[in-house]
Amino acid sequence: MIGPNGSGKSTLINVITGFISADSGEVLLFGEDITNLPPHEVFQRGVVRTFQNPHPLKKLAVLENLLIAEPGYGESVLHSLSGGWVEKEKALVQKAFDILSFLGIEHLWDEQAMNLSGGQLRLLEIGRALMCDARVVVMDEPIAGVAPALAHTILKKLRELTQRGISFLLVEHRLDIVLDYVDRVYVLANGRIVAEGKGEEILKNPKVVEVYLGAQS
Repeated sequence: MIGPNGSGKSTLINVITGFISADSGEVLLFGEDITNLPPHEVFQRGVVRTFQNPHPLKKLAVLENLLIAEPGYGESVLHSLSGGWVEKEKALVQKAFDILSFLGIEHLWDEQAMNLSGGQLRLLEIGRALMCDARVVVMDEPIAGVAPALAHTILKKLRELTQRGISFLLVEHRLDIVLDYVDRVYVLANGRIVAEGKGEEILKNPKVVEVYLGAQS
């Protein structure tokens, strides 16, 4: 999803994820109406959101950040302290390491999150979403401030994840990088979808040109 500043992109993803109530219309998730559900219920249905500025627990290690994101981890720890669910905890740790390996940051498992680069933090955000078994991940500018090489790496990982059945809704401004990786582009202006299409063809749409030129004038 693209559009000039003030077009309504952030408002839309806030509505989808339950942070803002919709005045009208519907939010459908695989046919289920989730309009105006609170954020925790949207999350329970498999919709996970990442923010423009990553919010890890900075003083915790990368592995700990992933484990805490797993909904069953807190219960696992409590049972482990009382002598139960040791195998469950081991399985969660293995799941976290598998995700870190897939993302290519397994070597950072014991690094404090505060020491990660911007791109590594984005990968950590994706990892936390995967720990939640997300069905849909809504990402607000996932490659903002990330060096081009790592931005391509992040987007390639997202493409691989779509092959696993995970859907992504991206809000992004870096069209020179992102367009090669997305299935469809929606252009938002003044709170409305004014155009949609594939990759580079969307940039040739007269309505899109008008929207961006108008925003710059």
